[in-house]
Amino acid sequence: MAHSARRDSPEFPDFSLLKRLVRDQLIYLLEQQHEVDKLYKVEYKPVISTSDQLCFLIRPRIQTVKWICGKDSFSYISTFYACEAVLEEQGIFGDVTSDEWAFYLLPLDDDIISLELPEFLRDNFLAGDQRWVRTAGSALHLLHSLYGPFSKLYGIGRCSKMTYECWRKLVEEGEQKAHQAEIGNVFLIDRDVDFVTPLCSQVVYEGLVDDIFRIKCGCVEFGPDVTSSDKSVKVMLNSQDKVGADRSVPGTSRQKHQMKAFVSEELKGLKQEHRLLSLHCQVHSARRGCFCRWFLTHVCVSSALLEGFEIRECISYIEEHINRQVSMIESLRLLCLLSATENGLLPKDFRSLKAQYLQSYGVDHLLTFSNLKQLGLLVEQQPGETLTVMESRVGKLVNDKTAGKLTDAFSSLAKKGNFRALSRRLNLVPKSDEEYDLRVPRDMAYVFSGAYVPLSCKLIEQVLEKDGWTGLEEVTRLLNGHEFAPKNNAQRVVLVMFLGGCTFSEISALRFLGREKGYKFIVVTTSIINSSRLIEALLDDHV
Repeated sequence: MAHSARRDSPEFPDFSLLKRLVRDQLIYLLEQQHEVDKLYKVEYKPVISTSDQLCFLIRPRIQTVKWICGKDSFSYISTFYACEAVLEEQGIFGDVTSDEWAFYLLPLDDDIISLELPEFLRDNFLAGDQRWVRTAGSALHLLHSLYGPFSKLYGIGRCSKMTYECWRKLVEEGEQKAHQAEIGNVFLIDRDVDFVTPLCSQVVYEGLVDDIFRIKCGCVEFGPDVTSSDKSVKVMLNSQDKVGADRSVPGTSRQKHQMKAFVSEELKGLKQEHRLLSLHCQVHSARRGCFCRWFLTHVCVSSALLEGFEIRECISYIEEHINRQVSMIESLRLLCLLSATENGLLPKDFRSLKAQYLQSYGVDHLLTFSNLKQLGLLVEQQPGETLTVMESRVGKLVNDKTAGKLTDAFSSLAKKGNFRALSRRLNLVPKSDEEYDLRVPRDMAYVFSGAYVPLSCKLIEQVLEKDGWTGLEEVTRLLNGHEFAPKNNAQRVVLVMFLGGCTFSEISALRFLGREKGYKFIVVTTSIINSSRLIEALLDDHV
């Protein structure tokens, strides 16, 4: 599936400068430490050394800082100043020396930059800990200093608004340097604006590999079960990989008029044959789409939930999945996707599914359900709050020109999800009677085999077309507002910052949009996320 870029598309900025900056700073910091004896990897094990002075290079993890506090004499280099608070609590702040390594951004590809902060999602959206907002603002300021000034900034979400304010303050306080701008438009998007997309089954190659094998810092390690040898192979996945990049996995293309028949007629039979996905195929075989029925069934169920048909059959499939104790994470993913797309579960379904889950996986997951409810990912419909009633209430708020700021009641309403209303207004789910040829994709829905356009990416497309949020007032109210758009001139290099994580499906969708419209999208994210990472971050035993 070849995607040729438009000839008038701009070039990407040179992000190798980011690598040189952090490398040079690290060398400078290490040179301040004299007569280095030996290097150790922090593994929370005793460090055996004849030296009476230890130096630690760590990420800003409280657990790590507390561990090194047990050492007799040390200095440390961290990437976050708040580690000093832990040292002060331990009563040893004055006995150590410290430096900050401003390693904010890690380029993973020509168009992907990560802050490598997977804890951002849980800390900010669940615990309400806003300490990472300053880090995100500083990262944005660094890009502005090197590749700006930015032309226009758009954002939606509470965290995005705070990050924008932090960035603006840094710009006002810093020295303004005049140079040619390489980045024009900037989007800031909170992950909780769109939780549906990371809950969907990914079918683009990189997304599927991430779901199964876990891509870390742009690399994936394939074990002996894949390589057919006694050795593991580590592979760098980026846009230079012409075989896998931006491809929807062959064999998962769904003709939507056939999908309803599949779900309604074959789903019950498939439950009897249900088995886990076998990873015996080699990587090149995976690229040819050699996946078992288990994967195809999950894609079909996800598609059915997105469209809102055969819901009872989908619930039966989820119950079977739970009762067979197939996968704790996958069961929660399906439950959350059901809740997010159906605006919550009917009380009887919620109680039944919750009870079955706790019986299968343990009552200690009660707190997990509380976490999911707090984020609006798995909720129970309240009496009188059916989808029709809720949309009526939303419509009244939208048509009330004197409403002004959103009320607390509306904010609570938005937390419970408005996917169906958003889907219709933004055309997120293509029409059922349209066949979709993945070899000739016509829109961003190709990243989900034609079943669904990522909400986050559709928002970006609409704002670029309308040159702002004007005309999208109803949509932003459904998303609980917090949108902003300072005015200035625009360019066609667009930076999109995801606060709380981004999926490979969204990256592929933005690449497609750029090729079609003549943009170049740069994705900056706090981390790469998928359904497993999303659910794991909210488990009650998360550390």
